Amino acid sequence: MLSSPRAVCVGEGLVVLVAEPGALEDSDSFRRSAGGAEANVARVLVQLGVSTSWLSRVGDDGFGRYLLRQLGESGVDVSAVSVDPARPTGIYVKERGAGTGVGHDLPRGESRMTYFRTGSAASALSAEDLVPTVIEGAAIVHLSGITVALSASAESMSKALLASAATVSFDLNFRPALWGSRISDASSVLADHVRGSDVVLMGADEAHEVFGINDPAALRAEFPEPRHLVVKNDAHVVTAFDGSSRVDVPALTLDVVEKIGAGDAFAGGFLAGLLTGHSAVDRVRLGHLCAAGALTAHGDAAEVADPSRLAAALALPDAEWNSARFADLVAQ
Repeated sequence: MLSSPRAVCVGEGLVVLVAEPGALEDSDSFRRSAGGAEANVARVLVQLGVSTSWLSRVGDDGFGRYLLRQLGESGVDVSAVSVDPARPTGIYVKERGAGTGVGHDLPRGESRMTYFRTGSAASALSAEDLVPTVIEGAAIVHLSGITVALSASAESMSKALLASAATVSFDLNFRPALWGSRISDASSVLADHVRGSDVVLMGADEAHEVFGINDPAALRAEFPEPRHLVVKNDAHVVTAFDGSSRVDVPALTLDVVEKIGAGDAFAGGFLAGLLTGHSAVDRVRLGHLCAAGALTAHGDAAEVADPSRLAAALALPDAEWNSARFADLVAQ
């Protein structure tokens, strides 16, 4: 166990079964990988040199053992993960479009997920799963609205984190279908988590869906409590507030391969920048660079660029950053 992880990511992990391109019913084979919002963030953090623990629950099954192995081999400490003897590890199936226009095939480059997580081990997360020695030693504890939505017991766990002395990072990650019969409470519950956290990340579109607000300044006025409030908008510009100060940093130009995991990668980059003392602008730039790694590749977990190339990108003058293409910045 890491005696003092700088970051702890709390939430579910999922085994991903990726179908062959084309209609799902025509896929004869599936490629296995590891996913889940907080697990994705953890893997980005360790690539950026931040010692990180993942706190979760997995089933006592092959999929659970696979997740533990994958995260562990990535450098993430998994000693705080509980193995549930009765509930299975959650999975989801990812279908990918081949663009044939035949049957249920999706357009090329698009993907669709089907989740099998009801009754999973992670859905049984509760305050009892919080390992005090891991939580208390961390510089930051990260979770998302997905974890809050999993179940009433998972919500009780997240509230226990907010009530603790931990510095909490919260990514809104609104998934309406996950809330089920609790959907009428989602707005107020998520607002409480935003107000109770120290670092908050959200997309302008999901903020509008949950709170009826999408303008960054209006969101800051509504939620003055978190020191750091990060708003990602449809114009590919991220607005980051640190107290009363504000920076607006555009994303890099790139060719999108797949959008899955980009938000988690951004969160990992931003948090790493925060933990390692980067400037307000460079925290967002690091988030953009990590998100770009996810957007330009298949798979949930972003592959972070070489440290020397990250450093060179962070050092660019604003005018050069604003016109830069991600592929040029990471080219060998």
